[in-house]
Amino acid sequence: MQSPDIALPDQDMPARAGVGLKAEHYSHIIKTLPDIGFFEVHAENYMGEGGPPHRYLAAVREHYPLSLHGVGLSIGADRPLDRQHLSRLKALNERYRPALFSEHLAWSSHDAGFFNDLLPLPYTDETLSRVADHVDEVQQALGRQMLLENPSTYLAFSESTWSESDFIAEIVQRTGCGLLLDVNNVYVASTNQHWDAVAYIDAYPLDHVREIHLAGHAREADEEDRPLLIDTHDRTVDAIVWDLYAHALSRIGPVATLIEWDADLPEWPVLAEEAARAERLMREAALHHRRVAAE
Repeated sequence: MQSPDIALPDQDMPARAGVGLKAEHYSHIIKTLPDIGFFEVHAENYMGEGGPPHRYLAAVREHYPLSLHGVGLSIGADRPLDRQHLSRLKALNERYRPALFSEHLAWSSHDAGFFNDLLPLPYTDETLSRVADHVDEVQQALGRQMLLENPSTYLAFSESTWSESDFIAEIVQRTGCGLLLDVNNVYVASTNQHWDAVAYIDAYPLDHVREIHLAGHAREADEEDRPLLIDTHDRTVDAIVWDLYAHALSRIGPVATLIEWDADLPEWPVLAEEAARAERLMREAALHHRRVAAE
């Protein structure tokens, strides 16, 4: 159960579309203050004491809500969380007061090593207890709720005894954390593992979703020439992912949505148009929910 001293997300995160804050767009954003809902940053890129990244981030924070997205906590690792990393995360949260803070359901560390990837977990009772303990520890250390993101996966563990959606729902029940629903991850994993993406979204604990991610992926093939999708974040959102996003919105209504683009960055207008498309779908979902409520 959620402890009474764990704060819920701040209420200044609008149900709008945002984009990742990248150095290539700093000057344009600060000079023009584009009409965008929020910006998201990777926490590990801002763990230094100062310098240009902090100057730009502070300037952006004066005008926009922030979502802080971690990639280095290794929530699922079979080892204690890094206390120094947690301390730096706490300082960053206190410095910028982001509306949302999120991390991944994954692991990336073992013994003294750290892997440059977000690796999947077996969904077992043992893993569930470990992840829940780690989520509790993060929320206690930060004094606020964190969001947990569903992974993009390429295989399943034979020892898993929970479905992914039930596993995530149980973590929410035990810890009071919120959720970040990455719709591209759903499509990538469902294609690679041959399950139904719509059924996954319908089974997901949607009442706890506080943010959605949308991104592009690469389409390849495995050794048997079956489709293999790679979560690359380097291109526009796929048409099928837009359809899944619209389906999710039809269930939960508008929610803060990030266009996640981390490599081969486009010019600002391309990002802005992806965000505008997400907002158009959010407006349609809001109208749908109002019509249903009036019936």
